[in-house]
Amino acid sequence: MLTVTSVNVNGLRAAAKKGFVEWLAETEADVLCLQEVRAEPEQLPGPVRAPEGWHVVHAPAAAKGRAGVSLYSRREPDRVRVGFGSEEFDGSGRYAEIDLPGVTVASLYLPSGEVGTERQDEKERFMGEFLAHLKGLRERAAAEGREVLVCGDWNIAHQQADLKNWRGNQKNSGFLPEEREWLTRVLTPEDGGYVDVVRVLHPDTEGPYSWWSYRGRAFDNDTGWRIDYHVATPGLAGRAVKGFVERAATHAQRWSDHAPVTVVYDL
Repeated sequence: MLTVTSVNVNGLRAAAKKGFVEWLAETEADVLCLQEVRAEPEQLPGPVRAPEGWHVVHAPAAAKGRAGVSLYSRREPDRVRVGFGSEEFDGSGRYAEIDLPGVTVASLYLPSGEVGTERQDEKERFMGEFLAHLKGLRERAAAEGREVLVCGDWNIAHQQADLKNWRGNQKNSGFLPEEREWLTRVLTPEDGGYVDVVRVLHPDTEGPYSWWSYRGRAFDNDTGWRIDYHVATPGLAGRAVKGFVERAATHAQRWSDHAPVTVVYDL
């Protein structure tokens, strides 16, 4: 079995003070994919920078205090790659991958956008480059007899079932028609060729949501978004036996505005 968990930690230094360290000590995951770490490795406390029993890859952003992804693996990776060959984005702390036996696992933090701003333009440029990378990665892996798993905060709710208030967000970044169409391309067999693992495991449910705003009572009312995905090649997706969101019992017990998304694969 291979258990993989993905979570946007919303600042790892802050999360470490709120319960992430205790969660890390208890998790049964074999691989962790973290996003929005927002720290240089030397700024992190020892128990999260290099915890005992884990091999860790930190990929901070060149812009201090922004973005940043990390990968924790109980097994030493055979190969590590930071970035995906993009001149614009490889220093932005948004992508890293490791090779384990038979599978490449990546942590992705796709940019969030804001309609009518440069942030949205940046998101669209990233999406264009990243789809090309996903296709190439899938093809290279297939040639090597490997599977691919890209976990992370994709900052797009794909379908109406992926956010509670879909009617009120149709003109907002994260649920724009062009963003959703892009994700459809990622998940089309003849195009991107990947599978949304958790949606396949939960085909007829709303959610399960993985992000709730800190404003108002979004968490208590489960007014959330499903924007944190396990996106896998079909062979690996077909081996997923269960997937779930590790939703905190109460608002006070949250250590991020996202919750960990965990999938168990029977390899």
